Amino acid sequence: MAQAAPTPGRPGSPASPGSPGRPTAPGTRPAPATPDVFGERAHRFTNRILPVVLGLVYGYWAAAMNRDAGPITGWNVLFGFVTAFVFAALYLAVATVAPRLRREPHALLWAAFAGCAFGFLYSQAPQHTVLRSTLMSLGIAAAVFAVTFYRYYTHEDAQGHRLGRRTG
Repeated sequence: MAQAAPTPGRPGSPASPGSPGRPTAPGTRPAPATPDVFGERAHRFTNRILPVVLGLVYGYWAAAMNRDAGPITGWNVLFGFVTAFVFAALYLAVATVAPRLRREPHALLWAAFAGCAFGFLYSQAPQHTVLRSTLMSLGIAAAVFAVTFYRYYTHEDAQGHRLGRRTG
């Protein structure tokens, strides 16, 4: 297994100041565990615009699958916008509630959201049965659960607090 070797001066390296167990110079803050590339303003903007963009893409995709190469109608456009609104609202709800949960329910909530979102899109194709859509969405949900649980298990403690993050 190839691993990056710790080098002096990098955060988390045993030789870098501010690493756990290494003192820092008086009056200086220890280096963060990971660099923050974007500022607070960029993060705020992304948190507000991401549900809208994802909802519009999801709504367009659902409307395109629903019309099945037929003509674009007013009902089809309405279906796309309603789907986009519902997706964005559910995404915001999950993004708001999930971080307050412990790691197991946190991962389960994202898995349920991803499975339902995929299952709805998959069921829009006329050749797919309800049983096949359900089985496919359960497979997607299981994969999302495995990935998110692993991420939260390796980045949070048992109470859901992120590891390596300073609180003060």
